[in-house]
Amino acid sequence: MAVQVSTGAEVLCTFGAAPAVFNASSLDVAATTPAGVITDVTPENIPTFGMCSAPTNPAVIAAFGSPVPCVPVLSPWTPGAALVTIDDIPALDDTSECMCAWAGVITVSDPGQLSVTIE
Repeated sequence: MAVQVSTGAEVLCTFGAAPAVFNASSLDVAATTPAGVITDVTPENIPTFGMCSAPTNPAVIAAFGSPVPCVPVLSPWTPGAALVTIDDIPALDDTSECMCAWAGVITVSDPGQLSVTIE
């Protein structure tokens, strides 16, 4: 069963140098922290993964393949929770992924809490 992702979760990018700390934009609460939704993909939600080494990133290309500071450009998380919504938006669970415009795949390595399971 999937676990609800909340503020404080750790997310990883395949081309990032460091994990990022997730910050949910929802006002609803799962356990004691705000719960994530699939549209939580802004710089306020996921600020950076440190350095980016994606070969499709124009800044990496301009740096002749050297890593550059990460500025994620993310699409919505998929698939999200099938049966749970927050303000009519599917809730974010720890099995969801999102894509960066520079071909990185973002995954949840730690959902930020363990007490709320969702379907």
